[in-house]
Amino acid sequence: MNFKLSEEQLMIQQAAKDFAQNELLPGVIERDEEQKFPEEQVKKLGELGFLGMMVDPKYGGSGLDTLSYVIAMEELSKIDASASVVVSVNNSLVCWGLEEFGNEAQKEKYLTPLASGAKLGAFCLSEPEAGSDATSQKTTAIEKDDHYIVNGTKNWITNGGTADFYLVIAQTHPEKGHKGINVLILEKGMPGFEIGPKENKLGIRGSDTHSLMFNDVKVPKENRIGEDGFGFKFAMKTLAGGRIGIAAQALGIAAGAYELALKYSKERKSFGTEICNHQAIAFKLADMHTQIEAARHLVYKAACDKDNNENYDLSSAMAKLYASKVAMDVTVEAVQIHGGNGFVKEYHVERLMRDAKITQIYEGTSEIQKIVISRSILRD
Repeated sequence: MNFKLSEEQLMIQQAAKDFAQNELLPGVIERDEEQKFPEEQVKKLGELGFLGMMVDPKYGGSGLDTLSYVIAMEELSKIDASASVVVSVNNSLVCWGLEEFGNEAQKEKYLTPLASGAKLGAFCLSEPEAGSDATSQKTTAIEKDDHYIVNGTKNWITNGGTADFYLVIAQTHPEKGHKGINVLILEKGMPGFEIGPKENKLGIRGSDTHSLMFNDVKVPKENRIGEDGFGFKFAMKTLAGGRIGIAAQALGIAAGAYELALKYSKERKSFGTEICNHQAIAFKLADMHTQIEAARHLVYKAACDKDNNENYDLSSAMAKLYASKVAMDVTVEAVQIHGGNGFVKEYHVERLMRDAKITQIYEGTSEIQKIVISRSILRD
């Protein structure tokens, strides 16, 4: 498969790289320490078109392909995964689902401001007792006249406190199991909609992660996406694309750590020479480079499958599974190559190592990806 980037894709790559260096790098350590959401940076990302990259221009998007999105995600994630996950969620989980399955009225009201960056979105699936087991939804959306009454709790919601619109997965017909689930568009400020405290996390600390509580929230039926009972299918189809974004994030984290380690190894001296000249370090770098290149091919393959309208359930699962493992392996080695300096914040690699771990957990754990992959290959 030919992954030679087009002139347009190379321009997008450079634009994302420049933004990461000029806008995300300054203050990234402080934002991590203070758990500060990159508000100004996200606003600028929206103005540059990074929050609706794959959305049709008639809805305010950039009209780009998935590969372009992946390339941008990689460059942004090299510097600040807390910012890149905002890009991933808004693009993959919110805008894509609305454009693919929403009606024209919903696209006009919600997709257009989301794609242009005027508003921010959140995807609300996980619950205290329904993480990987997404069929066990306890949040309910009970029909009453021309609206639904929503009750329940969602947790681990990215953009939970900063989003304007929320795609909430809820159970309407419990007796139907996963076929009784719906997806509703909720707006911040609806009566009964409360936002819990911000989570104090190991990594992506600048990301805005909250629990959400719904107490008799009245939601118009016109805010339901798709036909009655479509919610679970909506979530699974949306997450398949979301895996590509997180795989690209993991790839970027790994590549960023590798680049820092390579640079450091050429500057740091021990026993009379740069440490890159010692086989112990040189072989680490060789393994890191190989792993990253293999991960990149898997991520690009998944993106191309999506762009070519091929089934990407398997390729996206493999990309996320492998790229997230590479992110962990490479960041750990990057810290090791930096020695004692790798353990302090100013060299950045310890933060990248902490950020890497979540890529093995959110939008489907590595164990869930193995279930997806094994079922696919056993079905063939």
